[in-house]
Amino acid sequence: MLRIAVPNKGSLSEPAAAMLREAGYRTRRDTKELVVADPDNGVELFYLRPRDIAVYVGSGTVDCGVTGRDLLLDSGSAAVEVMELGFGASTFRYAARSGTATTLADVAGHRVATSYPGLVEKHLADHGVSAQVVRLDGAVETAITLGVADVIADVVETGATLRSQGLEVFGDPILRSEAVLVRREGSEEKAGIEVLRRRILGVVTARHYVMLDYDVPAALVDGACAITPGLESPTVSPLQNRDWCAVRAMVPRATTNAVMDELYELGARAILVTDITACRL
Repeated sequence: MLRIAVPNKGSLSEPAAAMLREAGYRTRRDTKELVVADPDNGVELFYLRPRDIAVYVGSGTVDCGVTGRDLLLDSGSAAVEVMELGFGASTFRYAARSGTATTLADVAGHRVATSYPGLVEKHLADHGVSAQVVRLDGAVETAITLGVADVIADVVETGATLRSQGLEVFGDPILRSEAVLVRREGSEEKAGIEVLRRRILGVVTARHYVMLDYDVPAALVDGACAITPGLESPTVSPLQNRDWCAVRAMVPRATTNAVMDELYELGARAILVTDITACRL
């Protein structure tokens, strides 16, 4: 049985569960369930705190898991990233009161409050900056107001919370994070992990692409295929009317309408879009 760690709560929990369901795995029906067995697929799902998942994976207690890249790097565990999962994006940055700091070098000699001490300590060390890192479990934005720190390092989305505390970000981002699949570093990879990776890749691809079908005059097929090259090559089939061909290709979901407009201007007709629920590449 492949043992997979899944976030039991927080912003990564439901997207991770949804991705596993779309990949064909059984997931929990009740938030109180801590372990779900899926013998048909040869896996067991263990619902753990997101911050602990990299530690469990690194120790070999579970074979792989879903967590944030920021949590993985902060843990310092012997776990490595297998693939990005396409959700849970965030940016980790330094912030301080206006005029306090403008570059990373300005952090030297100051107190930096964060919920990710391992990540921040390594970032400072990598850049030769000496500072005192103060670990907090939450509400990092108030650390400067309460006199606990001079600078904070935290996840920044819109920046509204920081501005409400009179803070502004400075310097380059420490890290751009998102949800990732991780496994133990140096361990012999189980066959089930590769199956899981392929299934998840199919889900990620299906979310980013749609299937486009259309009819186009045979004389315009080359131009149409240039617009919709597909992943390897589009499928082109003759119609009963030999002057026309049917074309099928995967196109990025984000550009679907622009592609349809371009095809119509070229001379294509009966342009149809279909969602992809699963695929293997």
